Amino acid sequence: MVGENLLGIPETLLPEETAVLARHEAGDEAADLAAKFPSSSLAWALLANEAHNEGRIVESYAFARVGYHRGLDSLRKAGWRGQGPVPWRHEPNRGFLRSLYALGRAAAAIGETEEVERIGKFLNDSDATAKAEIEAGK
Repeated sequence: MVGENLLGIPETLLPEETAVLARHEAGDEAADLAAKFPSSSLAWALLANEAHNEGRIVESYAFARVGYHRGLDSLRKAGWRGQGPVPWRHEPNRGFLRSLYALGRAAAAIGETEEVERIGKFLNDSDATAKAEIEAGK
């Protein structure tokens, strides 16, 4: 079964970012979100996507890396011990998963082969459905 937790390691569920989501839905720019909420992986993922869409690949890589590291901080605070599911279905996890995806995409664009493989495995191990969900625009 896809997404089945065979290791028995508990899922990590990040806390909701209601203020970030409210400001994003109100139309705040990604740069403003990152400045106001620097610990938000979602804000950094939005910046990474914006830079990627504008062809600013090195900036996209940098923004995604910040989102990834801020996400690792959040995961650890939520009890994550370096492994186990980070499910896409739990919306607050999506900022981290989007940052992870964006980092892999930007790493591929600059030829960081080892990082692409490592990040791809990490994303798949976190949630095997996340990549498809992100690529489907969800």
